[in-house]
Amino acid sequence: MYTLSDFDFELPSELIAQVPLAERAASRLLKVGESACTDRVFSELPSFLQAGDVLVFNDTKVLNARFYGVKESGGKVEVLVERVLDTSTVLAQVRASKSPLPGTGLRLADRFDVRVGERSSEFFVLHFPSDAIELIDRYGQLPLPPYIQHAADETDAQRYQTVYAKHPGAVAAPTAGLHFDQVLLDQLQQQGVLLTWLTLHVGAGTFQPVRTENLAEHQMHSEWYSLPQATVDVIETAQRQGRSVIAVGTTSMRALESASQTGKLVAGSSDTQLFITPGYQFKTVDRLITNFHLPKSTLMMLVSAFAGVDHIRHAYSHAISQRYRFFSYGDAMLLDREASA
Repeated sequence: MYTLSDFDFELPSELIAQVPLAERAASRLLKVGESACTDRVFSELPSFLQAGDVLVFNDTKVLNARFYGVKESGGKVEVLVERVLDTSTVLAQVRASKSPLPGTGLRLADRFDVRVGERSSEFFVLHFPSDAIELIDRYGQLPLPPYIQHAADETDAQRYQTVYAKHPGAVAAPTAGLHFDQVLLDQLQQQGVLLTWLTLHVGAGTFQPVRTENLAEHQMHSEWYSLPQATVDVIETAQRQGRSVIAVGTTSMRALESASQTGKLVAGSSDTQLFITPGYQFKTVDRLITNFHLPKSTLMMLVSAFAGVDHIRHAYSHAISQRYRFFSYGDAMLLDREASA
């Protein structure tokens, strides 16, 4: 039985990428095999795929979800929108010297007022005066991850979104997709690789470490996903033909596996709290493209479950020794599913 400490590692702070490379597909790609790791460049990805293989992308779009403001009393607040519930209501983290009570007014970005509703665990319901997505897009700030030490600028506004981002709702980017530019997508399609899409709105919980040594005690955060029937059809055709289903990122993986819990991939929309740890039996995904993840995170556990704990330990040790760039703006890995998974 694995514990939290089994997913810890020492990472030199200078390997945490603070800015993106000038070109998306110029990042490095670590091909993790059964017996060896191979150092490549992400633009070489097509050489590892065959015609008829399916790449499944998460087309969520990151919201300008961070706001600074003041309470009616004058106290400062910081708001991070976690989820848009409907046209004028959101779920958000609210940081203040004292937690706001229901009915409290908040002035955000010195532009508009919201009203605090009921509390839900660590989140607050906030009622916006008009269309929430529009106000967030116009007045909010891009919520870069906590380990990136600069304020979001115009470069981040472009590069912390995938080139195919479509449906606004995430508070963090599906970072494996950041390596794809339009040239690479076109090349893959010309090669006969099939591109298909789903949506999972990544929540802030993706950055939270697990705080209990006993993994069974961890409460997994919830995220909303939508899987179109067209995507299911493409995947099922590829499976019948013996082709590989490749999840682009752990978010695509989580959506696909959540939609496969009956043993058959089922289209639809739902919330998922699926917590994948070693011993999980994967039902749909054959290969995974992913970035390097935080120590003690649920994503470290997911990739270890998929590729094997020992293979991931070796891959991370190799990546550190070879000075790969880590986390959201960092380099990528291509993983094969371990037979036992």
